[in-house]
Amino acid sequence: MQNDYRLMNMIDEKARLAGSNKMELLLFSLGSTEVFGINVFKVREVCETLPITRTPNMPAGVEGIISLRGSILPVIDLAQCLRMGNGEARTKLIITEFSSHTQAFLVQDVDRIVRVDWEQVKSPQSIGQSQSAMITALTELPDGKLVSILDVEQILGEVMGEDDVPNMDSLRPDHPYPVFFADDSNIARKKITEVLEKLHLPYQSAINGREAWEKLRNIAGRAEQENKNLKEVIALILVDAEMPEMDGYVLTRHIKEDARFNGIPVVMHSSLSSVANKKLGQQVGVDAYVGKFHPEELAQMVTSMLHPA
Repeated sequence: MQNDYRLMNMIDEKARLAGSNKMELLLFSLGSTEVFGINVFKVREVCETLPITRTPNMPAGVEGIISLRGSILPVIDLAQCLRMGNGEARTKLIITEFSSHTQAFLVQDVDRIVRVDWEQVKSPQSIGQSQSAMITALTELPDGKLVSILDVEQILGEVMGEDDVPNMDSLRPDHPYPVFFADDSNIARKKITEVLEKLHLPYQSAINGREAWEKLRNIAGRAEQENKNLKEVIALILVDAEMPEMDGYVLTRHIKEDARFNGIPVVMHSSLSSVANKKLGQQVGVDAYVGKFHPEELAQMVTSMLHPA
């Protein structure tokens, strides 16, 4: 009962945070002056470096493995992944859990947790920074420091490898079922696109929540002008939970509050697959939840949502 009470308190707190279009970042360094951040929702704990055991044939970027309370976890050296060669000792481990994987990130030091508004989180190119495959967004702290928010899904995919998207049967070639999806992660957009193309489904996309909402409103407006049924233009909407400028929870709430989108299912496709995050999705009205990156599960969810009864 006490555990249930704690869980509900955690869900309520996260719901208030997500509903306000804010998130919390754990700030850390990798031996340079640059400040990096990771969504606290993906962090299980932070600890001092434990004895790391090297094993044969480790992928590039994997320092070795550790034993943590009976679990064997890979240790990923983020500085090496970002090609930041330096001699600084890395003394902290950030234990992360996302995309159905648990792993430790080796970092130089951990600073603090800060709360930021998603509206102040921008795509790298939108504030004049060069695009990096490993950085999904940037935000500025009150003291003027820039924080690079890492695309940890991309890092995990490059280090540990990606699941291949298997061949899939087309739903119905005579009924295209257009899909709209929004995701800021390069690897996520790639995987979603592969699944939709193998299902022979047409699609449109956006790279953040605000762009998605603007595009969706424009699509709905054109459908009204042309006297079209919006369901024939958009049959399903896929949203990520974490996105710059507007997160998936706020985007979903906007969609569900607009009567023009009635009857169009919204599926949250996220690496944040905890019970709390699924509850958050339910609270804002998502119709289903599927974790990243499981191509077959995504295909099954899309098929179940679109296939006529």
